[in-house]
Amino acid sequence: MDSAFTLVEVLAALTFMAIVVPVTIQAMHLASLSGEVAVRKVEAAWVADRVLNETVVTGSTGRQSGLVVENGREFRWTVQSDRWSVDTMQWISAEVTYSAQGRDYTVTLTTLACVPSVLPP
Repeated sequence: MDSAFTLVEVLAALTFMAIVVPVTIQAMHLASLSGEVAVRKVEAAWVADRVLNETVVTGSTGRQSGLVVENGREFRWTVQSDRWSVDTMQWISAEVTYSAQGRDYTVTLTTLACVPSVLPP
């Protein structure tokens, strides 16, 4: 009794591999891209949190912008503040833009704060 593969079985296996291998490689590539974007998003959120905290502590108002370099990556930020219409508090929003895989992404954090420069008398 012969236990060798036939030519049809070998061709079927090669055809199956020709389909499965590229799909698997593409899936791994997409997973890698998603991971990179997620890591940069976390870093951008940290930058936005720091910028919001600095704005509250310094009592800055209006619109400000700047650039932060973290781990060799650039994060452009913009902070905008305005009076909140309901109370004497200040509405502050930080938007951080970062690049990953040749595309720009944005993270926005917003808070309400009692900024010293707008405290009631």
